[in-house]
Amino acid sequence: MEIEAPVVADGPALHRITRDSGVLDVNSPYAYLLWCRDFAHTSAVARTDDGVVGFVTGYIRPDAPDAVVVWQIAVDASQRGGGVARQLLSHLVDRVQPRGVRYLETTITPDNTASIGLFSALAESRGTGIERSELFTADLFPDAHLGEDLYRIGPFPAAGP
Repeated sequence: MEIEAPVVADGPALHRITRDSGVLDVNSPYAYLLWCRDFAHTSAVARTDDGVVGFVTGYIRPDAPDAVVVWQIAVDASQRGGGVARQLLSHLVDRVQPRGVRYLETTITPDNTASIGLFSALAESRGTGIERSELFTADLFPDAHLGEDLYRIGPFPAAGP
């Protein structure tokens, strides 16, 4: 398996993996094409001979250039449980640290124990802290969506020269 920046042609696979997850909010196919084009430097795909088997999408916060926000992370059902998500997050942090990123932020619903565990493990493996705070309450969503808590991991050490 290789982990690398996505290319536009990976957009349909990201959409498929998200749709098939059964738990993530599915964006339009067009949105995944844009992610692969405009945010490739802050996103990654896990690729095998069978194609894309996992991804993480993220962006640098415009008002906090020392923070990368993870928008979505998902792994194809055929690869779950093999550490792919952990490898994707680690790869992403390694790629953005030289850009001055010292924090990773993401939002997670309180019932998503798998994601809470994944991001907590990232903080532990990097020897840094993790903070949780309420960000988007359920009443802000137009459907039966749970609230989203903000998880902030860091600080990561400053990248060397």
